[in-house]
Amino acid sequence: MFKATIDADIFKSSIETLSVLVDEARFRISTEGLSVRAVDPANVAMVSFELAASAFDDYAADDCEIGMDLTKINDIFGVAEKNEKATLELDEMSQKMSIHIGGFSYTLSLLDPSTIRAEPRIPQLELPAEVVLNGKELQKAVKAAEKISDHMSLGVDEDIFYMEAEGDTDKVRLEMPRDQLIDLKSGEARSLFSLDYLSDIVKPASKSNEITLELGRDYPIRISFTIAEGAGKISYLLAPRIESD
Repeated sequence: MFKATIDADIFKSSIETLSVLVDEARFRISTEGLSVRAVDPANVAMVSFELAASAFDDYAADDCEIGMDLTKINDIFGVAEKNEKATLELDEMSQKMSIHIGGFSYTLSLLDPSTIRAEPRIPQLELPAEVVLNGKELQKAVKAAEKISDHMSLGVDEDIFYMEAEGDTDKVRLEMPRDQLIDLKSGEARSLFSLDYLSDIVKPASKSNEITLELGRDYPIRISFTIAEGAGKISYLLAPRIESD
């Protein structure tokens, strides 16, 4: 059983944090809320998603697992007007989800969870450096780097967080000292990442006033922030590209 009502904008923006990496996902539904763990088809990035029951105006659920096509969900919620509510109700017998938004009623066929890639095991990493900043600052750096290269380095040098990209002939670097950041925990950190992935991740991250980056040397980066007005959390883990000497 699952029946819930939520602000349509909140649900759509929450789902978009998943759809930047995967097109379909297994949703674990419980009395506490919804959760997803997924890895992109190329095994380069993972996402961990939690949306608490408190994000919903009304919420009633039993433990179950469903598969959803995220592209279809985004398309359906694209019709919602500002401040409109959406009601979702699961029919377990037919494996369909009824969605009511405004005057529209949709019946969405669900995917068999067993046909969707199994949940990845999220590695437990001890990343020495931690940077907290406004999401728009990261997006600005990524956009600058895209004009130069297809990858960028992120690192910490004592009390400075830096982002740089180097092409065949050009280079761009942004430095942010401690006093320009929300918070900084210094540690040895410098890793190179694909801008294809970073540019997708920063789209939803740019809407957050506070995102946390956890970094190491040639280690994955963990990018985390809250969603749904604090009632949810998203965390991405992106593998590094190893720089050649």
